[in-house]
Amino acid sequence: MSIRFDDQVAIVTGAGGGLGRSHALELAARGAKVMVNDLGGDVTGRGGSSAAAEAVVKEITDAGGEAIAHGANVCDADQVADMVKAAMDKWGRIDVLVNNAGVLRDKTFSKMEITDFQFVVDVHLMGSVICTKAVWEIMREQGYGRIVMTTSSSGLYGNFGQSNYGAAKMALVGFMNTLCLEGQKYNIHTNCLAPMAATRMTEGLLPEEALKLSTPESVTAGLITLCDKDAPNRTTLCAGSGGYARAITYETEGTYLKPEDQTPENVRATTDVISDPKGQQEFVQGGQQSMKFIGKAAAALGVKM
Repeated sequence: MSIRFDDQVAIVTGAGGGLGRSHALELAARGAKVMVNDLGGDVTGRGGSSAAAEAVVKEITDAGGEAIAHGANVCDADQVADMVKAAMDKWGRIDVLVNNAGVLRDKTFSKMEITDFQFVVDVHLMGSVICTKAVWEIMREQGYGRIVMTTSSSGLYGNFGQSNYGAAKMALVGFMNTLCLEGQKYNIHTNCLAPMAATRMTEGLLPEEALKLSTPESVTAGLITLCDKDAPNRTTLCAGSGGYARAITYETEGTYLKPEDQTPENVRATTDVISDPKGQQEFVQGGQQSMKFIGKAAAALGVKM
């Protein structure tokens, strides 16, 4: 069955180029009315221009779609509120939010200025928080919403020279993990996309032939599955070069040590048992870990719960 967004409204941040542009064009091609957001700065977040966002709007409208542009800085709550108001004034609802806006200021941690660390965290994490907060009550009241955070393999697994970027991107997974619980009864699904594509943010990082394989459109194909009515809730979808996978955090079964044995030496001595993947589980809320540990202790000590 074809995935469609007829009569739905989508906001895509950082949509003036690269992945955001690809996302906006595909959402529009599948029937969505699209708010194309882009501050218009360079890859480091410096400067600003409405030209890129307006060009994407023209692509959409020339193809028969409906779109408007807004240059809100995602870190500025007042500007984001104005963007959301513009979408509501024109279309009366917001169904999809794609938090895609991002910047890079790469350096090894020893050479990185704290201001550059803070700025990258502000754009990726707080920018997503501010945009999500601005649409959250709208989605709650209408009983429907689809929100996508853009995480990264740099956050999930680490990447040299990207401590700021990796920290911000992994924080978005934690943000998703709680929003999916709080939004579920309102039919708000929150997911993460971990993309790999040839954009201005990856120029110089990959060989030319690899970049040719890594089209933004291949990533967008995955993104679209996180935005429609049948989207999952609490999924981190990895996408790049036509490959698609899910990143999952598992917790091992672990072990239990009696009170008299709870020493650092004994914890170290049981490292192999602690690390054994047999019986590992995917938890969907923090309380599950608490109950696992309490259950082990209660069973070992004969305590009835």
